[in-house]
Amino acid sequence: MTSWIRKASNLGVAAFFGFAIAIAINAVAERPAETAGAADVPLEQLRTYSDVLDRVRSDYVDDISESQLIENSIRGMISELDPHSGYLDDEEFKSLRESTSGEFGGLGIQVGMKDGVLTVIAPIDDTPAKRAGLEAGDKIIRINDELTQDMDLEEAVKIMRGKPGTDIDLTIAREGEKKPLEFTITRAIIKTESVKHEMLEPGLGYIRVSQFQSRTVEQMHDALDALAEDNDDKPLKGLVLDLRNNPGGVLDGSVEMVDAFLNKGQIVYTKGRVADAKMSFEASNGDRLDGAPMVVLVNGGSASASEIVAGALQDSGRALVIGERTFGKGSVQSIMPLANGGALRLTTARYYTPSGRSIQAEGIKPDVTVHQLKVSDIEEVFSISEASLAGHLTNGESETEGEKQNKPEAKEDDGEPLVIRDYQLYEALNMLKGMVIVSKNGNR
Repeated sequence: MTSWIRKASNLGVAAFFGFAIAIAINAVAERPAETAGAADVPLEQLRTYSDVLDRVRSDYVDDISESQLIENSIRGMISELDPHSGYLDDEEFKSLRESTSGEFGGLGIQVGMKDGVLTVIAPIDDTPAKRAGLEAGDKIIRINDELTQDMDLEEAVKIMRGKPGTDIDLTIAREGEKKPLEFTITRAIIKTESVKHEMLEPGLGYIRVSQFQSRTVEQMHDALDALAEDNDDKPLKGLVLDLRNNPGGVLDGSVEMVDAFLNKGQIVYTKGRVADAKMSFEASNGDRLDGAPMVVLVNGGSASASEIVAGALQDSGRALVIGERTFGKGSVQSIMPLANGGALRLTTARYYTPSGRSIQAEGIKPDVTVHQLKVSDIEEVFSISEASLAGHLTNGESETEGEKQNKPEAKEDDGEPLVIRDYQLYEALNMLKGMVIVSKNGNR
């Protein structure tokens, strides 16, 4: 029998604005009556439903069609289950299929419902949203002057997607800000490379994965090859894998990424009520780094597939996870096409790390918590000098104010130390250095 469930790792943390997730959708096979629970239809509640439907249709102040009332009741039923389940009409289902197969105009953010509020899970690298300054955890309280408190996820997605080159206004509530922030962002065709790399220091590589697309793991292998080439064709001594603000994506991509760094062991498994919702993934032999130390960077914008990677590498002892607790999107959504051309997006299972931890609503707690300090905070901590001491001697040959004003200003990134530019990465590099030293001593 054709399986009626197909899994995708971050459905319901709505992917849109140019970020396409791979969703496998197939025809729905008939389920056995005993599985569907057809024998337990609550007739009394159905009579109540019919009575309410009749009263609303006949007495409500405005005339509403019966079909609209029934669709609304379906939406209400599904939306009350959890923030990631939903009903898609034929237009919304078509839009979802388009988002998984082609390019379209958008902003480059991923959103979900958190505590009933439309929330930015993460802005995608090199997109209008990222460049505008949106951050993980931002609450979207207004879209084009329309309050979002009564919107469901699909409605918000529909409004925010649009023709490239058109503007959209977002009002954001951000923790630490006294007033809402206003953003005007121009939609664009979103084309992003999901993997970037660089050599932090000789032998110590860095790979940034911004999302899990169909070619992400292939790109990661290319990045590892390029890093080895930059290292005079010698194996890397260690690697920082950066999954911060990675909202997830293709499940297979996260599994294959973990497999690239493990020789054996479980990667992730799922549990649900039906047999098809239960899956388990195991690693095969072939660690690309041959056991060299790894540090995984995460934060509150790391969700779904990126949490699978962090959790598996943490549980196996293969990597040290540092940063901030992840988002906690550990449920599996299945897309179930319906006879009317629409579909259900239904939560059917939960993800579990190899040690049996549920990711859902808990996230991955880092081994070492490191917050991303602001530049001003870092400068206060690291800028103690002679000039900071009370009664210090002045420099008799210091420049005059006029001479200072005539000097060219340094560019934003010119010579900017890593501790200022990215404090979490700075700490990750320091920890990686320590792990390399311990690893070398252990091999003597």
